[in-house]
Amino acid sequence: MYYAAALATLVTMGLALVRAILGPTLYDRVLAMNMFGTKTVLLLAVIAFLLGRPDFLDLVLAYALINFIGVLAVLEFFRIRAARRQAGGGAES
Repeated sequence: MYYAAALATLVTMGLALVRAILGPTLYDRVLAMNMFGTKTVLLLAVIAFLLGRPDFLDLVLAYALINFIGVLAVLEFFRIRAARRQAGGGAES
């Protein structure tokens, strides 16, 4: 049963990668990468359960926090960049 859950999680991670590559907007891509990170946390938790290693759950929680903060940082970066473009200031690279 848990192997099926791991396989289903891998399939949804693949679909999230496809969405991140093909997403029509930037926010679709960011959302897909957030979903990929969330599915990674789920997969690591299932693997920890399968291997009988509850100490992996500490790593899973740390990765979940990094994923959350990383998505917020990326969204803030793009929000500031869009605000600068609207204001007409700043040099473009």
